[in-house]
Order: sequence, then C-alpha cells, then structure tokens
Amino acid sequence: MTEGKAESTSARAKELLALNPAQESEFKKKVQEAKQKKSGKGGRLTPGVVYVGHLPLGLFEPQLKSYFEQFGRVLRLRLSRSKKTGGSKGYAFLEFECDEVAKIVVETMNNYLMGEKLIKCHLIPPEKVHEKLFVGSQKTFKKPSNPAVKRYNRKRSAEQVAKMTERLLRKESKLRKKLEAQGIDYDFPGFAAQVSQKKKSSAAMDTSSCSDDTTPACTPSFLERRKSMVVDDDDDREIVVKMPAVDCDEDDSEDDEEIVSQSSEEDTET
Repeated sequence: MTEGKAESTSARAKELLALNPAQESEFKKKVQEAKQKKSGKGGRLTPGVVYVGHLPLGLFEPQLKSYFEQFGRVLRLRLSRSKKTGGSKGYAFLEFECDEVAKIVVETMNNYLMGEKLIKCHLIPPEKVHEKLFVGSQKTFKKPSNPAVKRYNRKRSAEQVAKMTERLLRKESKLRKKLEAQGIDYDFPGFAAQVSQKKKSSAAMDTSSCSDDTTPACTPSFLERRKSMVVDDDDDREIVVKMPAVDCDEDDSEDDEEIVSQSSEEDTET
C-alpha cells in the first residue's frame, strides 16, 4: 500500500482504532499525574521507548503517530519495513517524551484488540535501546526504486558471472576444509558439480557432429538404384467413405427387370 492510499484511509483507521470513550478520561488523568510527578520533582523528563508488535495491515507512520499521541507526545517513531517491497513488517518503535507515559501505554495497549489482532507492547530499558534505532525515522518514506529482487534478477556480463562462480567455489572449498578439520566425512556435489556439468555440455556442443563414414557419391547408377527402392506404404491407409444404401422405387425396379429381360432375349437370338 502506498503512502497516498494510507493517508486516504486515515479517517477510517481512526474510527477502527479509537480508544474506548469511557476509559479515555482515565488514561488522560494517568498521563497528567505522571507528568505532574516529574515536574514536581524538578527533574527533566526522561524519554521512554515502547515496542509495538502484531500491527494490522494498513497502518503506517501517520496513523500510528496520530493514534499513540492520545497518550502523550511522541518524539520519534520508526516502523520496520521490508527492504525488498517497502511494506510494513508489522512492528514499530515509539519514543515518548516521558517514560511514565510509556509505561501507561504498555499497560493499556498490551493485548489490545486492533483490527482482529492483539497488539503486543513492552517497554525497552534505556540500556538496551540501540543508538541507531531511530536513524532515518524523521525522513519521509519513499518506495525503493531498486529493490533486492530487481537487483538479483538484473542482467550480468560474462565477467560478472565468472566472478560470482569463482566466489561461490572459493566459499565452498572453505566449507569442505572446515568439515574435514572437524573430522566430518561428508561429501556433497555443490557448485563444483554444476560447473563441471556446464563445462561438459559446452564441450559436447563444440565437438563436430560429422562421422568418419565416407559420403556416397551421387552417381547416375546410385540414383537409379535409389529410385528402384520399394517404399512400404502399408502405414498409409486410404479413407473409404461408405455411402448409405438408396431405396429403389417400384417403377425403377420394373424398368430394371424389363432391361434385363430384353438383354436375355437378345442373347438367345444371337
């Protein structure tokens, strides 16, 4: 689904993902209390990172941000996407301004039914948050112009194919040496067998198809002997069409009898 389609379905997604109105006031009170505690202590708000999994299809960055901002301010958001297609993988990471708000989000949204799926949420400790987790999260997503499938299926020159085969054979030889070092007696054809088969087939194509037998000369006697050769035509069967029997009329039968009697009389006279 493209970003344009995602924005067009944002209104419908909000209706499907709206929190229970009866509980919404309680969530707001909890968030306000958590912020007041932090501000009352005089300390700076520490951000909290939440993992959100089992996301339904059709949810992208704009919908997720607008939905989770019901709890509090979302500083950064990263939706995991596929490098091949650019589609959503079904999980995301959100960084809230206050860690107490992040805890309330986890308590509220864990096992929450959203689009026929149970959302899974848990809080990520600060020491386990990778420094490059939100790299590129502020940029607008663009569909990959050269995905991995297209790169794999692109046309390659003969030199590139030769380099690829050499690299595969080198890796395979290292694997065989490792197996021998571990004392594992295991033999497999691998890429070497495929390369040898290709070489054999190419060598067979290069060989001449001419035989050592002498070609007969087309002399007149040879041509006459060739014409006199009998060809068996038993296999060529003729198609016989059987016509239906015609019913003769009585008049025609009488005329036939008269003709037969006249012919017999002429025969006796002669």
